[in-house]
Amino acid sequence: MALDPISSTAFDFIAQVEKAYAGLMKAGYTGHCAAASEEPGLGGKLLYAGGLDAARSALVVAGNVAGAASLAATADPTAQKQAIRDGVVDFLVTSLDEALRILKNEIRKRETVSVCVGAACEAVEREMLERGVLPDLLASGTEHNPAYAEWLRQGAHGVEFDSAEGSAVLVAWRVAAAQALWLPRLDAIALDCIEPDAYAARRWLRLAPRYLGRLAQGVRLLRCDETLATRLLELVRERVAHGEIAVPVEIQISSRGESQLHLLSPPGSAVGRG
Repeated sequence: MALDPISSTAFDFIAQVEKAYAGLMKAGYTGHCAAASEEPGLGGKLLYAGGLDAARSALVVAGNVAGAASLAATADPTAQKQAIRDGVVDFLVTSLDEALRILKNEIRKRETVSVCVGAACEAVEREMLERGVLPDLLASGTEHNPAYAEWLRQGAHGVEFDSAEGSAVLVAWRVAAAQALWLPRLDAIALDCIEPDAYAARRWLRLAPRYLGRLAQGVRLLRCDETLATRLLELVRERVAHGEIAVPVEIQISSRGESQLHLLSPPGSAVGRG
């Protein structure tokens, strides 16, 4: 079974979503779980992402993973169709009224939803201000926009795309075949390596595949420290060598602008690269 390297397009998008997710969790969640069984998230929070370029689409997907209710707007029919096709947004509506009906219901239930209004951002933002709609979370870097400046003045929080700096490592993995069978087993190994109270990381690993959908192309990505990355690699190497994972596995470890690619092949098989 040949296993091609992780495509840069898939890796870059997932990494962008992960950075947005880390920024969202920092900006929007500061409390503690009410109970051991309660996972922290952004249920009940309204995220306004604005347009649906690559960065804002990544922010909406990150909002889905974090549990927020997200609102976007674009008058571009191509961007609208792409957002629906890629699963970035759940609903495409024609007015802010329609969007608010959906959002208010899901916010009340603290459920995840993403809605795009098929109209220009400026028009939607102007109407939001007129109607007193105050997002909890906004993309940072837009303070020059009068609407954003007003929302920030009223207490909204700007979301920075949190980069992996210092000792942070990005670990990505994929399998050569039968993704539905083998990827969950690799995910379980990764979860065993993560501390029980690392709630944001555990939520990311559990929910990111659902909301990334086809955009992820069967790739998993986790931000962690070097010790965890090394532990994960060795555990997967051991399981592959013992035949417990019966397909070739690719693990890419990236840190400080450099990447190492590890191609692991079970007994009796060969990975499609040297």
